[in-house]
Amino acid sequence: MSSERLGGGELAATMVAYAQALETHKETLNRLNVFPVPDGDTGTNMALTVQAAVAELEHRIGDSVSAAEFGPSAVAEALAHGSLMGARGNSGVILCQVIRGLSRALASAGPDGAGAKTTAEAIAAASQAAREAVLKPAEGTILTVAAAAADGALAAAGQGESLTAVLEAAREGARDGLWHTPELLAVLAEAGVVDAGGAGLLLLFDALVHVATGRPFPEEVDLPPAVAALVERGGASGSGVTAGCASGSDGDDPVAGLRYEVMYLLDAPDKAIPAFKDVWAGVGDSIVVVGGDGLWNCHIHTDDVGAAIEAALDAGRPRQIRVTDLAEQVEEERWVRQGGEQTAEPAPAPAAGPAPVTSVVAVATGEGIGRIFRSLGVAAIVPGGQSMNPSTAEILEIVESAPGEEVVFLPNNGNILPVAAQVAQVASKPVRVVPTRGVQEGFAALLEYDPQAESAANAEAMEEAAARVVAGEVTRAARDAETPVGPVQAGEWLGLSREGIEVHGSGLAEVTCALLERLLAPEHEIVTLIEGAGASEAVSRQVSEWLAVKHPGVSLERHRGGQPLYPFLLSIE
Repeated sequence: MSSERLGGGELAATMVAYAQALETHKETLNRLNVFPVPDGDTGTNMALTVQAAVAELEHRIGDSVSAAEFGPSAVAEALAHGSLMGARGNSGVILCQVIRGLSRALASAGPDGAGAKTTAEAIAAASQAAREAVLKPAEGTILTVAAAAADGALAAAGQGESLTAVLEAAREGARDGLWHTPELLAVLAEAGVVDAGGAGLLLLFDALVHVATGRPFPEEVDLPPAVAALVERGGASGSGVTAGCASGSDGDDPVAGLRYEVMYLLDAPDKAIPAFKDVWAGVGDSIVVVGGDGLWNCHIHTDDVGAAIEAALDAGRPRQIRVTDLAEQVEEERWVRQGGEQTAEPAPAPAAGPAPVTSVVAVATGEGIGRIFRSLGVAAIVPGGQSMNPSTAEILEIVESAPGEEVVFLPNNGNILPVAAQVAQVASKPVRVVPTRGVQEGFAALLEYDPQAESAANAEAMEEAAARVVAGEVTRAARDAETPVGPVQAGEWLGLSREGIEVHGSGLAEVTCALLERLLAPEHEIVTLIEGAGASEAVSRQVSEWLAVKHPGVSLERHRGGQPLYPFLLSIE
């Protein structure tokens, strides 16, 4: 730092260095998660949030060197907007508020930048902004680390120390706060780790000191030796929360029993937000609402997805809605990563004949399901599913590279429909979305696909075909629950239709047959059984024999889909 002032160039350089550090160390942060089903890995979410902030900065201003010409106010505005729009997960939303609070407080210092006292006050403002965004703050989290950094900075500034000394004191405060998080949150002590979100925040102060002093960035995250050794062996295992996400909760087990993570951007007047927060307080936990000036980034853990979204409709207009099933995420992440590796292979050579007028792009998870889609004419597959929803950019890249002048897109999941609509709006070629909510509808739709027809005609015919399918799924209950069909215990098999839980029980074959009995109607002729993880030849044979006896006029087709979490997907026509 050329002078004892923190200006626009220094702030921009700090965020660029921070983004690089999070990308380098995100797996270390991910391994600190202690909840066996995390709501998105903490390190990954924080890295993506800061990358979005830096991307907005580069879009508006240019690189961190040219940012010096614009002063802290323009840099702060870009960082605040970029982090708000790009925030991912609980940890990312809280980090967004830290970035917004820090950058805006620095911008208030004027075009010459902030000195030692103003910088310390900005760090304190960032800590306070993050804490105010969380409905039920908990200690032993990223909030604790932010507060410790602020205390260190203010103490140094109060003693008349230089800007560099203030930043170093903030960094040391953050480190001390992080190392003490297990003393404040029992699940961290039980798992033998520190808070993941707090560890990610420590890297921000490493970045500030790096820019201020020119010293090399630390090669590793500064963790207690025992924690570092545990992370090196593969990470935390054990109990009840996601360390980086406990900031939104209270009690000994902050997120136990809450099945879904809901996030969206909310266009709403600032005066409507207090009432909105009051409604959310009765809907779920891990609540973080950040933003201002009519735009808010909202995060909640809940069992009632509908109520979480309806609250937004009362306050304003929600958009970019993302719903994650926390009980499915870890297993599906593994399957999607494998799927991504598979789809990275070259696509089969097109059959001889004219190039297609319309290509089909589909979202899918599971090697067998991908193979079926390919056999039905799908040109390209986007890896994804219930909890691993692909982004607009990921889908758009594949859509744009698909052969043919037009595209029909099959999202095969209700959570992906909003993103699919965005892809259709920004793609350079016509894209029609057929609103398939599962691969069963996707398979049925493809039976009406005509590669030489325009996308509009294809989409109309394919949507009609998808609507004729009766879809069912069999999976395990992730927890005890009261349901419309009675109390369900964790580990029981559940038979699901598009309307909800239809049947439950202890036997996979029995539940699958009971679900078929509920869904089959006299006009049905074909049942397609798509076998996934957990299915066996013996169980499939039991289902086949039951169908032959109970419904002799219905034929059965079996396919190996390889999908995670759902031993059987059913398609009835």
